[in-house]
Amino acid sequence: MSTDEIDEAIDWLGAPVRCESCPHQELLGQEKCRPLRACLFDRYARRIDRFFDWNPEIARDYLQHPYFEVRACAAKAAEIFLLPAMLDDAEEAVRWSAARRLPNRYLLKLRNDPHREVRIRIAHRLDPIDLLPMIEDRDYYVRQVVARRIAPDLLVLMIDDADIEVRRVVAQRIAPLALKRLTADSDAEVRYEAAQRLEPVQLADLGDDPDWRVRYEVARRADPKAVAPLLSDDDPIVRETAAARLGKTLGKATDMARQGSNFDRNPSHVEERI
Repeated sequence: MSTDEIDEAIDWLGAPVRCESCPHQELLGQEKCRPLRACLFDRYARRIDRFFDWNPEIARDYLQHPYFEVRACAAKAAEIFLLPAMLDDAEEAVRWSAARRLPNRYLLKLRNDPHREVRIRIAHRLDPIDLLPMIEDRDYYVRQVVARRIAPDLLVLMIDDADIEVRRVVAQRIAPLALKRLTADSDAEVRYEAAQRLEPVQLADLGDDPDWRVRYEVARRADPKAVAPLLSDDDPIVRETAAARLGKTLGKATDMARQGSNFDRNPSHVEERI
């Protein structure tokens, strides 16, 4: 059952909402409010929000209301010049409600907001150059957003991030000149992301990587001299790919070879195996 279908309206303190005691009861006759539908004093944010949609001129009077949902909804409708003060509100929902309507220069102070959800939203909104102070944010997901948005040349500052997923994003976007550094990462996922972007000549010394996917990239794209040692690789996909690159066949055909082991043209075999 939706909140709009509940029989009795309750306010944020748990008491019944009474239209006869409402300071805006004249709005009921003007069809600018409606019990259980659009009500300033209801505890449900959807109804409060709808009330301010219908009556935006009243919002400015409720920016200091004790119920945070009222303040958050009022911040969506009040005049924009009243909103900077709301960035210091005690509730994160109110801070973000105000921030989303303000120019980006007002958002800079929220880069260190105590609530991660606010910082995540700020990281999505700010200009990339303004994200630099957030590359060491304490929350891994904030850093992921930053890694997706800052300039590739600046990702060298995040190569040693503590979180694997952050480093994967770095490997996907970092400038080519710094990409090789990620092939020494402790995590195979990060090394594989980097290997996929390396130039063929840069793959030569990755033939002994512990992860078969990295060695597959060597077999698939590296210069032939680097591919030859992989003819005896422990992994059958790597061996078959190396053989196909060098124009040789293995001693015994496998089902994989019969189905077409030209992995240069069909890298989906790697995705299927992963």
